[in-house]
Amino acid sequence: MSSPSHYDVAIIGAGMSGLAAGIRLAHFGRRVCIFERHYAPGGLNSFYAIGGRKFDVGLHALTNFVPAGVKGTALGKLLRQLRIEREEFALCPQKQSRIAFGSQGGATLRFTNDFAVLEAEIAARFPGQIDGFHRLTEEVKAHDAMSFAGAAISARAVVRRHLGDRLLEDMLFCPLMYYGSAQEHDVDFTQFAIMFRAVFLEGLARPFEGVRAIIRVLLEKYRAAGGERRMNCGVARIVERGGRAAALLLDNSEEITASHVISSIGAAETQELCRAGSNPVLPETAADWPIVPPAGSGRLTFIESIRVLKMQPRELGWGDDTIVFFNDSERFEYAEPAAQADLRSGVICFPNNFEFGPRELPEGLLRITCLANYDQWAGLPEERYRADKLAWLDASICAARRFLPEVADEALAAGTVATDIFTPRTITRYTGHLRGSIYGAPEKIRDGHTHLQNLYLCGTDQGLLGIIGAMLSGISMANLHILQPEVRGRGPS
Repeated sequence: MSSPSHYDVAIIGAGMSGLAAGIRLAHFGRRVCIFERHYAPGGLNSFYAIGGRKFDVGLHALTNFVPAGVKGTALGKLLRQLRIEREEFALCPQKQSRIAFGSQGGATLRFTNDFAVLEAEIAARFPGQIDGFHRLTEEVKAHDAMSFAGAAISARAVVRRHLGDRLLEDMLFCPLMYYGSAQEHDVDFTQFAIMFRAVFLEGLARPFEGVRAIIRVLLEKYRAAGGERRMNCGVARIVERGGRAAALLLDNSEEITASHVISSIGAAETQELCRAGSNPVLPETAADWPIVPPAGSGRLTFIESIRVLKMQPRELGWGDDTIVFFNDSERFEYAEPAAQADLRSGVICFPNNFEFGPRELPEGLLRITCLANYDQWAGLPEERYRADKLAWLDASICAARRFLPEVADEALAAGTVATDIFTPRTITRYTGHLRGSIYGAPEKIRDGHTHLQNLYLCGTDQGLLGIIGAMLSGISMANLHILQPEVRGRGPS
């Protein structure tokens, strides 16, 4: 078939994984089109504008940062596969980050992009645990996180083979779970290993312009490779015939066909597209359905407040930390809260506090992220919704300030020039993720297979995490399911 409405590959969603898959496939001559319902690319790592200011969504920091010349890393593989020069991302490393536990953050661990700093911190504060920490690190390094086979293993169980101190265990889990876990309380060891390597062994960085710089590079590479992109044009339905995705019905009622379809929007969200309309052949029970049912799409979501300051954070005494991961309770509880939000733990990010050299962001920024409950936000009347957003914006800054150097209320109020907050409802509205589940389903489909022969998953529910992981997911699924089989002469699967 060679009509204008037929593509070698149709990609659902213009997030990081979808864009990366598109670039990879277009480089190899495939006719590719990305379909995105939203007006802006980036998906869960996009940006928006209010009052002339642009705000990042999702990006606190880009993980997997390594200095130039370091071989065998996720970042290096990504740059090679997408034909991106390292300088194009213009990544600036973090200053330092901190894990702060206790009512006032009395138990702390600092870490930087030099892993030796974290090792020294653990040796000083948990001297009886340092040998076990070294053994855990070696197990993480030896684990093949890119293998698509193998059963899930409790990361808590693995860590407890090496560490006997529950405080240290929780302190290590806190940043890794906040930066990638769709599972409550525990996480699969493969996911743990991915994030341990991404955050602790490699490190954190940020482009000076934020996520827009990354998106711009990806769009330029995709356009130069000949890829097509249709924004404000989502997929309403995946039409199934004979065990294949036979066609995509778009929001504007147009129908297109493709030899392969890659969905980056999540497993449950993809399943919903297959259920839409009147597909005649669908499994009758969840047990027959290889993709997770909607109820299993994930319970973990967040609120995030943003405060814009007319000065640099260091002028308020907040210039040392790039990111602070905090928890005020005896144990770290990573789970859906009963209330609208849970302020016992969270993430404080200062986008100003990266090593930008002589440059400075024009305004100070403070971002505070905490766990939230989708159902408590979803059905609120608009007036109540707006009032609750303002209440949680104020409450979140109060919670975060316990873990920062003291600043007078008057000074903070006088220095604040703008605020905003987004909720699980915002996430669902602009990304389509069911229940605002940022990290998707607790159980990942690591090989990307679905019930249809030519429909594959990449991104959130394939299992690679973070911005770098998302892009590697798109590349890996394009390689595994489309490029490698065809290179081996087997043709489309």
